[in-house]
Amino acid sequence: MKVLVIGSGGREHAIVWKLKKSKKVDKIFCAPGNAGISKIAKCVNLKVESTKALVEFALRNKIGLTVVGPEVPLAKGIVNEFQKKKLKIVGPSKEAAKIESSKVFSKNFMKQYHIPTAPFKTFKIYAEAIGFCNSAQFPLVIKADGLAAGKGVIIVKNIAEATKALEDIMMTKVFGNAGTQVLIESFMVGQEVTSMAVSDGKNIIPLLPSQDHTQAYAGDKGPNTGGMGAFCPTDFVTKDVMTQIFDHVLAPTIHGMSQEGIPFKGVLMAGLMLTDAGPKVLEFNCRFGDPETQAVLPLLKTDLAELMLTSVNQTLSSFPKLSWRQGSSACVTIASKGYPGKYNKGIPIKGLHDFKEENCFAFHAGTALKEKKLVTAGGRVLGITGTDKNLQLALDRAYRGVSKIKFNGIMFRKDIGFRVLKKK
Repeated sequence: MKVLVIGSGGREHAIVWKLKKSKKVDKIFCAPGNAGISKIAKCVNLKVESTKALVEFALRNKIGLTVVGPEVPLAKGIVNEFQKKKLKIVGPSKEAAKIESSKVFSKNFMKQYHIPTAPFKTFKIYAEAIGFCNSAQFPLVIKADGLAAGKGVIIVKNIAEATKALEDIMMTKVFGNAGTQVLIESFMVGQEVTSMAVSDGKNIIPLLPSQDHTQAYAGDKGPNTGGMGAFCPTDFVTKDVMTQIFDHVLAPTIHGMSQEGIPFKGVLMAGLMLTDAGPKVLEFNCRFGDPETQAVLPLLKTDLAELMLTSVNQTLSSFPKLSWRQGSSACVTIASKGYPGKYNKGIPIKGLHDFKEENCFAFHAGTALKEKKLVTAGGRVLGITGTDKNLQLALDRAYRGVSKIKFNGIMFRKDIGFRVLKKK
């Protein structure tokens, strides 16, 4: 079977790397891919939003399965177009992808189907949003309604910070049309956890839970990013907690989407807060997470291609229980100085040519080849994932890998896993 993976980040590199191990897969294409992906798959110079060209490529090359990495093409309806041509593609329809592409839709959906989440209000008018904040209890979480590459969530501690955030989102439009409407919700306290799960529209199978680190700097300081590192599994998510997540979040979401007439197929990702009142949803995503995927897939023993096909073929109910490797996995994101703001590109990267660290993987994100030399091409450049028998050893392995990578302006967090390790 020929497979097409759409995307160019570390998540897509991890997906391609895992699919490469499948006996069902003969050849992998990736559009547009990156320097690392090009070593294990055929990169195709097509943008993720070039839906018509991607459909034509899949038809011309007899692609048996397409896996979509990023959220933007899903939100624009790439699945709808592939399905019109009877092409097998993993992911939700444009309508179902609104669970991520519109936070307002998502929160109203959760309210209707009694899925636990924080109390919230939505606003289209700046003055009304400011008025609400003037009488609200801080801290608050202000979110742009639309897609903002993981950066459209701002925690504010007082009215001055709230005013600045609302001005940026609604008036200055730092996130473009994503900020036409905002959502303001109560701040929740607890351990954060990510639960990714595969669905065929009726059934759903969770993957191992993971924990992301979204703030740019150590100690969860600084602006939100797409993710600076992750680890898997999360020992604080017991079987009982996982049952709660399944019964009160995952299963009701799939049931609710079906009831709405927009069944969700593909990978559902629930960002959760484990509060004293139980798990509550921070947000939903309609695809594999980044960098969570780079931490989760190295532990998955089950054939990823077979699992993806069950989502498309609606045969998840008869799929065997997922098989996992023992131990832990930890991913450390290496970024360019200035990320998630402005950063330079085209900076030479050293240390990957002879990168050798047992049970350590270098997943490329923002990389490119310039005159046959590896250079930076994005804010998040690499994800270094280590696996070992426990989290501390996995992190040690990952950071040994990180220490071998050099480029001007290199930036990474040195405290991935600190929320759980500091409690031991």
